[in-house]
Amino acid sequence: MNILEKALRKEGELKAHYENIACAARLPGIKKIFTLLAEDEQKHYDAVLSMMQWTDTAPVSDTAALETAKELLSAWTGDSETAAHLKRDVDGYRLALTLETESVRFYEGLCREATDAGEKKLLATILREEKKHYTIVANLYEFALKPEYYLAWGEFSNLRDL
Repeated sequence: MNILEKALRKEGELKAHYENIACAARLPGIKKIFTLLAEDEQKHYDAVLSMMQWTDTAPVSDTAALETAKELLSAWTGDSETAAHLKRDVDGYRLALTLETESVRFYEGLCREATDAGEKKLLATILREEKKHYTIVANLYEFALKPEYYLAWGEFSNLRDL
């Protein structure tokens, strides 16, 4: 199996996992975040497939899930009812965190393995997107576990709001 076939399989698996998590989510906002992540994985799949078929590779666009997740977490801060719902879905977030950790490592390995410049560029772009997905899920998981201590979105600063 070549590098692109491996990437194609990984993207299909990730999309299926995110669709399952979205279906199981109790809150519409969580459904939306995981649906957006599944859509991102489909975009990655399409870009890899396009490269495999030697057609014009559509650029992988930045994820809208990052901004959506930021907005939702900000809106949920201080809402104890939402916090209670979020805690019920914590296993799904833990699974997603594991999937994204594995995905980042997977794409780091594929980037090292790739010899074709076009493949390297595409894989590096997908790797950046997977790191954004990790940030989303990590913040969601942190928020679900301890919403009363969640103060700032960690990607933008290592300083916490007081």
